[in-house]
Amino acid sequence: MKKLFTLALTIALVCFAAPVFAQDQPTQQPSAEELEKQKAEREKNAYRLLDQVIDEAQSLRLTENRVRVQINAADMLWDNNQGRARSLFNMAAEGVGELSRAQAAAVSRRAEDPSGFVAQAPPAPRNFRSVQLRQELVLAAARHDAALAYQLLAATKPPATPQPPVDQRGPRPQMNAEENLEQQLLARVAALDPKLAAQNAEQMIEKGQFPRTLPEVINQLRRQDAQAAEKLADKTVKRLQSANLLTNNEASVLVQTLLASGIRQPVAEGAAEPVNRRGPALEQSAYVDLLSSVIDAALKATPSAQRGQPNTRRAPAGPNTNRQNIGPQPPTDAQIEQGNARRLLAGLQPALPVIDQFLPAKAPMVRQKMTEMGMSTSNNPSFPQAMSALQGNPTADALVQAAATAPQQMKSRLYQQAAYKALEEGDTEKARQIATNHLQNNARDTVMRRIDFRELSKKGEGTRLDEVRQAVAQLPSDTQKIDLLIQVASDTRTTNPKLALQVLDEARQITNRRATIYEHFDQQLKVARAFAAVDPARSFEVLEPGISQLNELLSAAAVLSGFEINMFRDGEMSMQGGNGLTSTINRYGQELAVLARTEFERSETLAGRFQFAEPRIMVRLAIVKGLLGAEPAGGPGSPFENMRIIRE
Repeated sequence: MKKLFTLALTIALVCFAAPVFAQDQPTQQPSAEELEKQKAEREKNAYRLLDQVIDEAQSLRLTENRVRVQINAADMLWDNNQGRARSLFNMAAEGVGELSRAQAAAVSRRAEDPSGFVAQAPPAPRNFRSVQLRQELVLAAARHDAALAYQLLAATKPPATPQPPVDQRGPRPQMNAEENLEQQLLARVAALDPKLAAQNAEQMIEKGQFPRTLPEVINQLRRQDAQAAEKLADKTVKRLQSANLLTNNEASVLVQTLLASGIRQPVAEGAAEPVNRRGPALEQSAYVDLLSSVIDAALKATPSAQRGQPNTRRAPAGPNTNRQNIGPQPPTDAQIEQGNARRLLAGLQPALPVIDQFLPAKAPMVRQKMTEMGMSTSNNPSFPQAMSALQGNPTADALVQAAATAPQQMKSRLYQQAAYKALEEGDTEKARQIATNHLQNNARDTVMRRIDFRELSKKGEGTRLDEVRQAVAQLPSDTQKIDLLIQVASDTRTTNPKLALQVLDEARQITNRRATIYEHFDQQLKVARAFAAVDPARSFEVLEPGISQLNELLSAAAVLSGFEINMFRDGEMSMQGGNGLTSTINRYGQELAVLARTEFERSETLAGRFQFAEPRIMVRLAIVKGLLGAEPAGGPGSPFENMRIIRE
């Protein structure tokens, strides 16, 4: 009996101790094989969901919506099914052509209307949509195949339509959409096929064009063929020297870009070429030669008796003069040249140390001319040096050093960044010292508040919920309260997971309401993101009510379309961004993309809760992008441009 009792007690102790022992064991990291298996499962889910998106997009009525889905789908399918991706890119090109032709027809109708009724109507915005979609299409293809990108560029070239005359002599570069896209494509192709980009750049130079992306092409080419890069750089400098920098605005802009980036420093023998496509592109000799030519042009600047006064020259009076049309007249050639000369001279101010060192004979003339023009001739060589140290991930000390020598208008921002960096480095005392010594008023109070938050959360296991509540009660806005609670949860989730959940529940209580402004959605999304790292199930619980409310708002927007807002056309929501609802839908897609990496089925289900096909497609595309670790296919203005993607 005694033996049986001892055996039972031993078994009970083992059973009781097993869970405790398991909790004390460190979390075992997955093996490389397990990680690869998880990645394969994510990709399988992503491509299956992408197939659903492509099928569902076929029912979309708006051409731009179908094109946008096709571009993003092709971009993500390229590595998995290149043939299908090419087909989707070509289908998108057909859609872009359809939009361009419709715009051209609208322009023709306005021009041919004898009554003037059509001409008086506001122009349709379709041109903007077709231009932007064409940009997204070409640049997305350029990520994978340079030849395909140029093929799509040619295939989608819009029909010729009457354009207002463009004055290329003006103070700013005036490029049409075609030239702008060609230059963007040149830079994108440089990363994929530097030699092809260099060939195209040389052709543009031969035609008298000076693409502003030439420095990127030279830098990318140098990593593959240093000798070819130097030849292209020398050819660029010679062409710029032969151009009239006072009348050729495109050449003037490129010159200033090349000079502003500085002199390229030689790379040690055997060292890898640095990856800095926008860094210095010219060696010392080429840089100095170009700088000398710019000085010669800039020295032609002369003081203006009425500098800063607008040109008030008026048209001559006559019997048919309409007084409403009398106003400032275009500047003369001489005025344009003087304006460009003054801009070139002002651009030389940061280069004064280089001029002093390599062109000492011209330095006095430059300084004298600057004095005549009322420009400052002082230079602070330590500031550029300090700013160059901020590349990458600068330390708090580096930021303080840069702030000390920075212009007055930059000091406060740099000191504030230095204080936040000190906090990130775990040095609250240094952060407090920077804020006390260098910041004032609201900037100092904001930093001090964040320091207090960090010190509270640094207590880890010693932090009590009552202390957190007291700190939260002192804050004036719900957003600040939520930010503090999320910060405490982030800092304590490993040392005190119970407290992390408690403070996130406090944050959830603040957001547990029906949103009445977009800020409320933003607060809910912040809390959902914080829960994703602690308890994903609660993250879904936070997101679900917001999706239900978005469905209500979208239904209301569909009813009001044409009266108050114009999100819908022909009964379909445009996926183009530019309004609060579309931006909020994209944010929900971003959060579900994060959750889908570990909770795919539930994320897919929640995405399906969107009642309209358009937001449902947008969110599912976001999930696919998150699972594949893909970059957004669109350029600026794309609905997916701000998508935050977690990479492997």
